[in-house]
Amino acid sequence: MKTLVVIPARSGSKGLPDKNIKLLNGKPLIHYSIEVAQQIFNNEDICISTDSDKYIKIAEQTGLKVPFVRPETLSTDNATTQDVLLHCLDFYEQKGVSYDYILLLQPTSPFREKKHLEDILIANIEESDMIVSVKETDSNPYYVLLEENEEGYLKKLMKGEFTRRQDCPKVYEYNGSIYLIKVSSLKEKLISSFTKIKKYEMNSKYSLDIDSEIDFKLAEVLLDYES
Repeated sequence: MKTLVVIPARSGSKGLPDKNIKLLNGKPLIHYSIEVAQQIFNNEDICISTDSDKYIKIAEQTGLKVPFVRPETLSTDNATTQDVLLHCLDFYEQKGVSYDYILLLQPTSPFREKKHLEDILIANIEESDMIVSVKETDSNPYYVLLEENEEGYLKKLMKGEFTRRQDCPKVYEYNGSIYLIKVSSLKEKLISSFTKIKKYEMNSKYSLDIDSEIDFKLAEVLLDYES
């Protein structure tokens, strides 16, 4: 299967400014995603989608050639990931290059490894819309998640008589690290409308998604612990 790796890196982060290029253990955060992709893919099949010339220069320190600057219309808070992915596909298709799958790697997940990509790439996606990395949720809706009813009383979000968390059904959440998406499905319907989704489970360490200064500090602690 012919796969395009897309690493989206918009420059307009508000929670943690310029987080995609912030130095983590002396390395720009985006380099972690680029370098793990380079262990498997040729550079011409790795696409950085960014609206920033500064980000382009930093990404190209890895030996990549960033093929375009993302249009302003796709760099607003209202632009969706799907819009960005379709723009990437259209760019290559206009050059006569088509892909069967997109491997979406968000630069805010620095701890994924080559093996994770290899595992997800050999999974059976032919009958699925997407294979996505997940972790077991810490907040199981059968046990600790509550909602308020019309009378103002709290009730469990999911029905079930469980007295121990470990007895509850396993529930998963996207960890933001890896998405393998079938291009034909991406072109036909919204990602939020996908019904044939398979999971690839990762543990908590590999599921760290950097969105705040606290997340960044935690990533630094993990790297210090490993060194």
